[in-house]
Amino acid sequence: MKTKNILKSLTGSILLTIATSAVYFQASAREPFTKEELKAQEKKLLVAVEEGYNLWHGSNPTMQNNGLACGNCHPDAAASNPQTFPKYHTAFDRVVTWREMVNWCIQNPQGGKVLDVGGPEMLAIEAYAFNLHRGLPIEPGLASRQTKPIKVDHGKGFPSKPSGIGFDTK
Repeated sequence: MKTKNILKSLTGSILLTIATSAVYFQASAREPFTKEELKAQEKKLLVAVEEGYNLWHGSNPTMQNNGLACGNCHPDAAASNPQTFPKYHTAFDRVVTWREMVNWCIQNPQGGKVLDVGGPEMLAIEAYAFNLHRGLPIEPGLASRQTKPIKVDHGKGFPSKPSGIGFDTK
């Protein structure tokens, strides 16, 4: 009988300790990030987005061997529909990632040297393209509603720096 009372008392103490600890840890938890931390993270993201913008429009000569840049065929990077990948592509006869597709375009139409799929340049290009599509549903004509037409010498073009992106990393 004495052993049962000791076990009950011990069990009760353990449960009380667990309950008290849970309340303490829950009360001492904080939001995942402060406003300042979120602002610093956004600033770092926009640095990558701006680098991606520059690469998309030809700032890396090794990505092109014939004067073409990603922006010649896809003036608005969001129009490359990065959010639809991975998907089956007939040129590969298999399912491919968006990064594989970017490298195919760099190597074939642009005649350039492919990027390391895990490297900083590919990350920047991906940050740029995905950032333009952030939070937008996939629907026909999205790219033309997302950006305003600009005057170009031949044909119709769209700017790839839509207003609201910022690029102001100061």
